[in-house]
Amino acid sequence: MSEGADEACRADVWLWRARFFKTRSLACRFVEEGRIRLTRGGVESRVDKPSRTLKAGDVLVFGFGGRLVSVRVLASGERRGSAREARELYEAVG
Repeated sequence: MSEGADEACRADVWLWRARFFKTRSLACRFVEEGRIRLTRGGVESRVDKPSRTLKAGDVLVFGFGGRLVSVRVLASGERRGSAREARELYEAVG
């Protein structure tokens, strides 16, 4: 594992690696539309730039597939792997 791999990751890259989107450009567009809320250290904000970094412990809330999704980021990952690997990047919240 490369040094700092789990420290932070771009929002669009993380959403793609976690397999919420088939392509990084779709994840980019979703983020740019401001459709993701981020809670870090008890402070809530809107993620509106694909370059915004996500860190382990961040909680994301967004509408996806007709339902509200709430996940805690566990790791950034190093690549877009299998669905099993992607599932290890987050846990459901609530």
